[in-house]
Amino acid sequence: MSEIKKKNNLELITVILLGITAVATGWASWQGSMHGSLQSQKYTNATRLTAEGSALYNEATRMMAQDMNIWNQIINLNLDLEFAREKGFDDEVEMFEFKLGMLMGNNVYDEFEAAIDWAGDQEEYASPFENKEFIEHYFIDAGEKFEEAELMMEDGNQNSAYGDNLGLVTVIYAVVLFLLGIMSPFKSESAKKVMLIVSFIGFLAATGIMLTVPIIFP
Repeated sequence: MSEIKKKNNLELITVILLGITAVATGWASWQGSMHGSLQSQKYTNATRLTAEGSALYNEATRMMAQDMNIWNQIINLNLDLEFAREKGFDDEVEMFEFKLGMLMGNNVYDEFEAAIDWAGDQEEYASPFENKEFIEHYFIDAGEKFEEAELMMEDGNQNSAYGDNLGLVTVIYAVVLFLLGIMSPFKSESAKKVMLIVSFIGFLAATGIMLTVPIIFP
């Protein structure tokens, strides 16, 4: 093969690699911005979910305090009821039974009632609020929101990592473009070949990294 033909082939390969690298650089930059946008969106959603979880947690705390107050009223009415029964005050017994029934009927829901039954089954005095499952039920919704926020944040972190990888890809592509761009002034064909080989290896390495990043479309 003549030297002119070899030179032409080398230049053709250089131009093709230069064009492909330029297109790949644009693609990597675009995908990097897409992942960055998605990361920002997920961080915003995670912040919103955390705020919702905090609101639910505060509501759960308020509800638990309200139930504790109801429980204290139930204890007091039961004490008054037992005292009235011991003294034979039938009218007061009927009154306390009515108050107790109204209080429990209007304020004691299924989980609360189950916890009260649990407390009554204990050998020594126990409060429904010593029941771990009963306490946990207040914070189920808040916990789910916090968990959802954590998962959303982790997803955002993953998009951040993908963006960092694509940033590295664009840097490597920039180096490849630089090497391909400065080849022309060199008169030594061997030097050009070395630079072309290095550029090609860099292109393959960057492309390999880019292929590990999921593609995102608008």
